[in-house]
Amino acid sequence: MYRISKLSLTIATVGIAAIALVGCSSAGSTAAPTPGSTVAANAPAAAPVEASFEDNVLTTKDVVIKITDVKTIPVGEEGNEYGKEPVIAFWYDTTNVSGKETNPMTAWLFVFEAYQDNDPNAENKLGVGSLPDAAFLDSQMNKIKKGGTVANAVAYELSDTTTPVKLVASTILQDEIGSMTFELE
Repeated sequence: MYRISKLSLTIATVGIAAIALVGCSSAGSTAAPTPGSTVAANAPAAAPVEASFEDNVLTTKDVVIKITDVKTIPVGEEGNEYGKEPVIAFWYDTTNVSGKETNPMTAWLFVFEAYQDNDPNAENKLGVGSLPDAAFLDSQMNKIKKGGTVANAVAYELSDTTTPVKLVASTILQDEIGSMTFELE
């Protein structure tokens, strides 16, 4: 008599179940649709959107973020009245293309990180500063409807005022989508 291991039995069971499910699929069905029923057409699926970040525009399957303005703001100036460091500020428009729940602030923060390459030994990731434009104080967390566009702004605290800032767009899994370098004014 043969001894069957639990793993072999599990693999055989899953294989048989998969074969049975494939045999039950509707691909071989010849039943005619009933009046008033909906039949899906066999149209090719739309190709998934390839994520990119170039020419100040980030495109993903969920959002399009377009950078509309970039400014360096010294301490004490409008937009950085309370900061202790100068900041680089980005104004941008966020469009919800998928309908997935989002708002302009989290859409930006989930994708972008800013760096200044001014340390020979370590990566210098910049911290997010205060909102640089009071006009967005009440709208930065507004849900964006599918197809809708909402403007916002974000600032990063600079560690110096001469080293360019590299803005990097990445997926949640940290796969880089693209990057752009911004010279400080």
